[in-house]
Order: sequence, then C-alpha cells, then structure tokens
Amino acid sequence: MIDQLKQLLKKAITEIESVKSPHELSEVKAAYLGKKSPLQEIMKTMRDLTQDEKKEFGLRVNEFKQFVEEKIDAMRNIMEERIIQDKLNDETIDVTLPGKKVPTGSIHPITQIIEEIEDVFIGMGYRIAEGPEVELDEYNFELLNVPKGHPARDMQDSFYVDENHLLRTHTSPVQARTMLHLKGKPLKIICPGKVYRKDDDDATHSHQFTQIEGLAVGEDISMSDLKGTLSVLVKKMFGDDRKIRFRPSFFPFTEPSVEVDISCFKCGGKGCNMCKQAGWIEILGAGMVHPNVLEACGYDPNKMQGFAFGVGIERVALLRYGIDDIRNLYANDLRFLNQFVKKG
Repeated sequence: MIDQLKQLLKKAITEIESVKSPHELSEVKAAYLGKKSPLQEIMKTMRDLTQDEKKEFGLRVNEFKQFVEEKIDAMRNIMEERIIQDKLNDETIDVTLPGKKVPTGSIHPITQIIEEIEDVFIGMGYRIAEGPEVELDEYNFELLNVPKGHPARDMQDSFYVDENHLLRTHTSPVQARTMLHLKGKPLKIICPGKVYRKDDDDATHSHQFTQIEGLAVGEDISMSDLKGTLSVLVKKMFGDDRKIRFRPSFFPFTEPSVEVDISCFKCGGKGCNMCKQAGWIEILGAGMVHPNVLEACGYDPNKMQGFAFGVGIERVALLRYGIDDIRNLYANDLRFLNQFVKKG
C-alpha cells in the first residue's frame, strides 16, 4: 500500500505540472483528493492492517494529501500570476504615444458674427435686449407705425399663429417693448435674434434668418450720430478702409429712412463682380425713429429723437466670407462649417 501511495503521488505530481488552466487544475484535485479518487480505494484496505501499520499508513496518507494540496496551490498561484501578467502585457499603455484627439465643437459662423457685433456695441455703451419670437401684432406692427391694413405689412409677409399672434418679422418689437418699459428715458440697445417671413428659400433668401437691430433714443440725436455709429460697425466688420453712403428709402417706422451701402472690400470701389461693377454693396436699412413710433412708445417727439437700424447677419456672412448660398449656413455640413473654426 505504501508503494501504491508513492506511485499515486508520482502520477499526481506529473498531472499537476502538466495542466494548462485553473479548470484543469480543479479537475486534477478532484481526481486525487475527491471522494471517488484512487486514494479512497487505497484507504479502504486499512481495515486489514495492524494497529501500528494503520498508524504508519495514516501518517503517509496525510503527507500525501498535504503534499498534493500544496503542489496544487503553488501551481494555482503560478497560473494566476501568469494570467495577470498576460493581461498586463495585452493592456500595456505606452505613455510616450500621443493621446487620441478628442473632437470638440466650435462656434457657428452666424454666432461668431453676432458676438463680434455685440462686442462692438457694448464697447459703445449699448446693452443687449431680447424678446419673444412669437409676438403680438401690436408690438410687431401697430406700435411701429404699421396699423392694420397698412400696405407695408405686405413687405413682410408674415406667419400668423392666430389673429393677434405671429412669428416676429423683425426684432423691432424688442425696441418697442424696451421703450415702453423705460417710459421716456434715454436708451441705447441692440436686439439680436431670429425672425421669420414667408419667402421662397433660395441662394440668397430664407424664411428664417437672423437680425441685429439697434436703437438709440435721447436728446439731440441726429443723422450724423447714426452715420458715425454705422461707420464704426462697418470698419470693425469689413476693414478700416471701408466707407459708407446713405441712399433715401422708405420704412414706416423711420423718417427719414435710408439704405446704407459700404464701399466694396474686394475691388476698393473700382467695380467688380461682387459689387456688380457699382463699387458699393448694400448692407442694411436705417433711419431716424418716426415721431409716431416715439409717441406710441411713451416718448415726447418734441424733446427726444432717435435712430434705428437693422442688419441681416446672414448677409454679413455671405459678404464677409464669400459664401454664395445662404442655405449652406443651415445645412450643418461640417465640411463647410469647419472652414470657419477659429484657431488657437
């Protein structure tokens, strides 16, 4: 029996050292130490031994179990260390390699222009005013000297929600709301925001676009103040060499009203395809606030005067960046928008 035990131990050691996985190791342990192992069969013969032989044999059995368990534990530790090391080798990070570039967003060209214009006017003491996009007819038209039935309403074909509510056709209602709130006090504001008009979308028109309107009201404000203010804006947006000129026009909320042109920044006023050989490019509408508007909004037109202007941001973008189709600004094509990502 002692020889059988020695042979069994030799066989157990060989199998333990040849296993390839923890699962195989568990199977070997069950095969040599389990209830159905050859060791149990050998131990059944102990009943035929004398008392001294049983004592000797029992000692040898315990030594067998202890040796096999220690051998299995040692092999398990080796295998676990090997698994950990293999995992570390597979997941090794080379800290000298450059990191992966994380994609980031950027400011849309429309927003870039809005922020630049806001900075210009904040520097001149203006504040930013905002208002609702779904507007009352009273603020969008009537307080701005455009009563119901007025032909000027056809100039801005509107999206009506109901009889009294519409999507605002300009940001001028913000000016009316601000004047009513200030109750005759001087003010200098700009009003950026989206506006809506029934229009067929094409390369130069959109049913939705972005405006910034400006308003200054106070004592002794004149057309020369308007020209000086717009000169600053134009030079900041299109370069220091730009000049402006006023042409008579008509808007129901200003009197006198003007269209404002800037000298062509491509040809310097000599005439080219951008300015259609005129040397000038139309940029915005403006004028002195109509006395009827001042009075309707709580100002005494005999004491207070003001000027107002409105510029389409998309038009500035088309001219400034040489974009030939306004729809590109709304298509969310990253190949197009990435041209305008500010560096650094």
